[in-house]
Amino acid sequence: MRKLYTLLWWAALPWLPLRLWWRGRREPGYREKIGERFGRYGAASAAARDVLWIHAVSLGETRAAAPLVKRLLREFPASTVLLTHMTATGREAGASFGDRVVQAWLPYDVPFALSSFLARFSPRAGMLMETEVWPNLTAACASARIPLFLVNARLSERSLRGYRRFGSVTAPMFASLAGVAAQTAADAARLREAGAADVVVTGNLKFDAAVDDAVRVRGAALRETFGTQRPVWVAASTREGEEALLLDALAQARLPPGTLTVIVPRHPQRFDAVAALLDARKLAFLRRSADTRVPDDVALVLGDSLGELSAYYAAADVAFVGGSLLPLGGQNLIESIAVGTPTLVGPYTYNFSEAAAQAIAANAALRVADAKGLLGEVGELLRDPLRRGRMREAALAFHAAHRGATDRLWAWLAPRVSRSGGG
Repeated sequence: MRKLYTLLWWAALPWLPLRLWWRGRREPGYREKIGERFGRYGAASAAARDVLWIHAVSLGETRAAAPLVKRLLREFPASTVLLTHMTATGREAGASFGDRVVQAWLPYDVPFALSSFLARFSPRAGMLMETEVWPNLTAACASARIPLFLVNARLSERSLRGYRRFGSVTAPMFASLAGVAAQTAADAARLREAGAADVVVTGNLKFDAAVDDAVRVRGAALRETFGTQRPVWVAASTREGEEALLLDALAQARLPPGTLTVIVPRHPQRFDAVAALLDARKLAFLRRSADTRVPDDVALVLGDSLGELSAYYAAADVAFVGGSLLPLGGQNLIESIAVGTPTLVGPYTYNFSEAAAQAIAANAALRVADAKGLLGEVGELLRDPLRRGRMREAALAFHAAHRGATDRLWAWLAPRVSRSGGG
C-alpha cells in the first residue's frame, strides 16, 4: 500500500510547482526556494552541526513550538535547531527565532526528496508538531536511524477514523515513531489505537506560549485605532463560508450602538476574497492594513494583517474563534483565553475538543449553536461589563492552571534526545 501511496505522489509531482506558483499570487513566500520542497538544498541551507529538527507545518504549530525551540537552544548550546515548515505563514513566523535556528521547507513525501533532506541536514533527532506524520517520512527516518518523536500530539476521533481506513499504511507509520507526547489522555488513547507506542500525556504547549508586555501594548495601540469608547468584538481565524454566515446574522443582530465588528480571516490568501464579499454586500469597512483610525461611522474592519492575532484579541471586548461554525474543527481558542478576552466558539471544536470543553466548564469560554446564537451572545456580553469581567478572571485563571506543558514534555523528551547522540 505504501508503494501505491508513493506512486500517487509521483503522479502529482509535475503539478506541484504550478500549485505553489498559483498560491504565491497572494502569498509570495510560496514562490521562494521551491527546490527545497523537492529535496534540493543549496549550500546556504546546510545546517551547522549537531542538528535537532522540529517540523512545524504552519503558523499555529510554529507558535506552539516556540517554548520547545527556546528550551532546545538553552539546553543544547552547541546544537543547531532546524525548523521546517510547509506553509508560508509558518515560515514567516519562524524567522524570528534567532540565528541558531535554520529554516527550510520540508520536502514532499517522496523517497528521493526525503533522502536528500536527511543527507543534507543529518539531524540526530526529529520532533514533529501535533499531527504532521507522513508514511515515507517516518520510513526514511527509521531507515536512517533518526529517532522521530511526535510532540504536542493531538488526534481527533474523525482523523482516527480516516487512519483506520488506511491502516496498512498508517499503522506502521505510527509504530515507527520513537515516542509520542500527547496533549490529553483522550488524544493518547486514540494515538495508541492508531498504532503508536511509548505514548505519554504532557499537555498542550500552546498554554505555554508567552503573552508578554509587547502583546498588551500592541493590543492597546490597536484599540486606540478602533476607538476606546465604542464596543469592539472580533471574529478571528474565520474560515471559508463562515464570514457569510456572520454577516447574515450581523444584519439581524441587535448590538449596542457604535459596536465595531472586526473580521480576521484565518488564511492571508483569503483577505481579498473577504473584502470582495463585503463590497458585494455594500458594507462600509476599513482594512487594518490602512493603519489609520477607524471612523465612528464605520462598523466593520477587515483584519488583513499578519502576526497580530494576539493583539486583536487583546484589543477586543469579546472574541469569537473561527473554524467552529462549520465542521472544520475549530482554531486555537487558547490564544484569546491567554489574554483574558471572553471567548465564544461554535459547535465544531474537535481539533481542540478537550481544551474547549475544559474552558467552557471553567466559564473561560462559551459555546454557541450557530451564527445567530453567536451574535445574540456577543450583544449580551457587550452590554454586561460585570459578566465580561467574570469571564476575564476565569480565562486568566484557566490559562495559568494549564501551563507547564513544556517542562513535562522536556522531562520526557530530554533523555531520549540526549541518548540519540551529542548534547
